[in-house]
Amino acid sequence: MTLLDSAPSTLSGSTRTIRIGSRKSQLALIQTYWVRQQLQMSFPHLLFEVHTMSTQGDNILDVALAKIGDKGLFTKELESSMLNQEIDFAVHSLKDLPTRLPDGLVLASITQRENPADALVVHKKYKDRQIDTLPEGAVIGTSSLRRLAQLRYHFPHLTFKDVRGNLNTRMAKLDAGEYDALILAVAGLERLEMSDRIHQVLPTDISLYAVGQGALGIECRADDTEVLSLLKAIEHVPSRDRAIAERSFLRELEGGCQVPIGVHTQLDHDTLTLTGLVASVDGKRMIKDGVTGSVSDAEHLGIQLAQILRQQGAQEILDEIFQTVHRS
Repeated sequence: MTLLDSAPSTLSGSTRTIRIGSRKSQLALIQTYWVRQQLQMSFPHLLFEVHTMSTQGDNILDVALAKIGDKGLFTKELESSMLNQEIDFAVHSLKDLPTRLPDGLVLASITQRENPADALVVHKKYKDRQIDTLPEGAVIGTSSLRRLAQLRYHFPHLTFKDVRGNLNTRMAKLDAGEYDALILAVAGLERLEMSDRIHQVLPTDISLYAVGQGALGIECRADDTEVLSLLKAIEHVPSRDRAIAERSFLRELEGGCQVPIGVHTQLDHDTLTLTGLVASVDGKRMIKDGVTGSVSDAEHLGIQLAQILRQQGAQEILDEIFQTVHRS
């Protein structure tokens, strides 16, 4: 664990340092320091420090994510530090945070969501192409089963290859010609000031995004009322409402981060529309549907949609995935 900043602070009349946990990656640190900045602006009399650590998902880079586990790959070490009272809260990409948290921890705050869509980033030789005009056999890099399944469904003529590493590493592999294109999150590219590399934002009729993609989830101890009150000050309620529906949908399907489950949510005043899909990894089967209801009923809407997809055969697809991918 590395201490980046240190200073005592006073919270509720007692001397206390507010310790923020983060992964070490460039993107994770950008996100964590953004959260710290928001808190500092809301509570200028307090000081915060950042602790960094590596997670299992950061350390294992030569194996596809789906084969090393699907729950807590990027969160377990941070959660252990919270439970051991080494840090007070952790900042996660919400899409990496499992829908079932360890006893004693809660999802305290969800920040305003950035663009949740997926992006096509291409090698310069394909700068005049879009996803639907790439030539047969073009090599597309992605580490997400969700993206892989949907793209195989729509573009069976393309070739797909796993890609791991941080964003700079992936871009270097693309530019070196190892891949013809990559599929990445728009939000991550924008946060790393790489918007110029976004060649095409994929529409939702091609790629539904990951549950929580584009938002940050802040996790803390359930009994830490002081920190909980701080974190609520930077929560974005519409983003949380959408996330509640999406995470409820995923939890009801008992899907981890590395299964082909995609979502799309839309808020119109007090009306929430949730669209979801489950696809087979080979891209040959896709089950997709949607529900609409009151935003106050967001959690039930997620459960309702999961049950609808189950009735249409989604559970059979998920069972096959767990039997093949996760046991290989």
